[in-house]
Amino acid sequence: MTQTPSGTLYDAVGGHGFFVTLVDRFYAGVATDAPLRALYPEADLDPAAARLRMFLEQYFGGPRDYQEQRGHPRLRMRHAPFAVNPQQRDRWLAHMLGALDSMALPPHLDQPVREYFRSAAEFMVNAPS
Repeated sequence: MTQTPSGTLYDAVGGHGFFVTLVDRFYAGVATDAPLRALYPEADLDPAAARLRMFLEQYFGGPRDYQEQRGHPRLRMRHAPFAVNPQQRDRWLAHMLGALDSMALPPHLDQPVREYFRSAAEFMVNAPS
């Protein structure tokens, strides 16, 4: 869980509403990015958006809905069936950081979120270029 001096980062950024907006903006980019969209087998991106939102909320100190509904995140295991190469990592990160930029968080809140996205994106690479 990510903490701030006054509590969780989840609370500091605005809670549920922040993550709904962030994930919606991220998936708006994914929907129009054919190479990245190919990593999402479902025709409807809403289920993937709900899973990502729940995961991020839990990671940043919010409700544990993800754990309760899906168990341990096991990110690499869950993404292993998909060949995630450095180009797809970069595309994912560009959309996520663009969504984060649009949220205009103060630097002390933006920085830990941005760092997490960068490290998580790198961790998910499992295929060569």
